[in-house]
Amino acid sequence: MAQLKVQQKKSSIGRKANQRETLRSLGLKKIGDVVVKEDRPEIRGMVHTVRHLVTVEVVGEE
Repeated sequence: MAQLKVQQKKSSIGRKANQRETLRSLGLKKIGDVVVKEDRPEIRGMVHTVRHLVTVEVVGEE
């Protein structure tokens, strides 16, 4: 299964609470943090919520 590499590019300071909570749920705490998550609809939705704060790359295509 494909995976998503998500990297935080912008700060969560001054953002709405749901965006800050979404970043924390993804495992991102500060600028430059990178996490690799399974490519599932739930994760895609979370990434969509904070799309202006992160960059996303698809890795591990099988």
